[in-house]
Amino acid sequence: MSLLASKPQTSEYPGHTDSVAAFVPDQSRAERTTSYAVADFPVPSGREEEWRFTPVDRLQSLFAETAGTALRREEFLPEGVTLSSLSREEWLASGAPKPADRAAVVAVDQAQSVTVLDVRAEAQPEEPVRISLTGEGALSHAHTLVRVGQFAKVTIVLRHEGDAQYSELLSVVVGDGADVTLVTVQEWDDTALHLGQHDVVVGRDATVRHIAVTLGGSIVRLNTNASYAGPGGSFEALGVSFADAGQHQEHRLFVDHEAPHCRSNVEYKSALQGDSAHTVWVGDVLIRASAEGTDTYELNRNLILTDGARADSVPNLEIETGEIAGAGHASATGRFDDQQLFYLQARGIDEDTARRLVVRGFFASIVGRIGVPEIESHLMEAIDRELEGTA
Repeated sequence: MSLLASKPQTSEYPGHTDSVAAFVPDQSRAERTTSYAVADFPVPSGREEEWRFTPVDRLQSLFAETAGTALRREEFLPEGVTLSSLSREEWLASGAPKPADRAAVVAVDQAQSVTVLDVRAEAQPEEPVRISLTGEGALSHAHTLVRVGQFAKVTIVLRHEGDAQYSELLSVVVGDGADVTLVTVQEWDDTALHLGQHDVVVGRDATVRHIAVTLGGSIVRLNTNASYAGPGGSFEALGVSFADAGQHQEHRLFVDHEAPHCRSNVEYKSALQGDSAHTVWVGDVLIRASAEGTDTYELNRNLILTDGARADSVPNLEIETGEIAGAGHASATGRFDDQQLFYLQARGIDEDTARRLVVRGFFASIVGRIGVPEIESHLMEAIDRELEGTA
């Protein structure tokens, strides 16, 4: 039996789209195209289901088959971690998923090389791996593979800043029993464009946490896809975004449960302020007939700070077996809670400080799970700076 479900919670805020008819997918996620051939992905028009929220007219440079330049890169690699490159033939044998949209396949086709980050089996570096990528206003493509060996435990922080027109395919293949936290931070300049496909393959009994933090850029659109190479795997996808006036921030999740007795948990939170600020969250979970014992849940919360902002939230469950441990989703969008603000002000806290405390509390449950204190502190300071412009 196949069950297609899409039932987001409603909101009184008029900028939140929750028409059930608009949310029913046009096809199973299992039927979506994946390919290494650019010709298999026409240039999006905006009428396609997967592009209908995205301002595709502003992204034409990332859909064209045009060579770009690499972003400037700085890295810190602790013991047990190496950086190298692969040929296209070696990449095809890596077991990583194929590109799933036009921007990703162009990135693969136009990237200068396949950059490979290897974490040795059983390595447990005390310091996080840190990679910073800085744009200098040019068109850029990246094709990156992260391979984590069996029973390794590692945190990887990937940070983006500067200005660029940037598309990427990032694949993370995690060995059996490994424990990986990947934090991707988008602190682009206001004019930057960023389209990314992040694929995570979770090994048998492995644990993977993918954390996406988006605080800048004109358009940022990240597709995070998870699949399982064996039973017992656990995948957690967490996200924080703060959209200002004119910014479009879009996060799409697809968790493909094919192996039995695996777990997934998705939690994304966004705050929006300013005219035409727009966030999009789409969470698709597919539980195939073979995925007995699956336990999955996804949650999206959006906080509207000013008039003129809009949040679209679309959770979807597709279930092909009744033999599961649990499956559910929730979505809500609302205005700033004036009662919380009043409560704090009644205790002598000025309005600006009270507003900052409420928003900090909204994000703290996710930021506090990154596990890298200096990164957590930096992000909360960045959120404070965003709040300085709130009316």
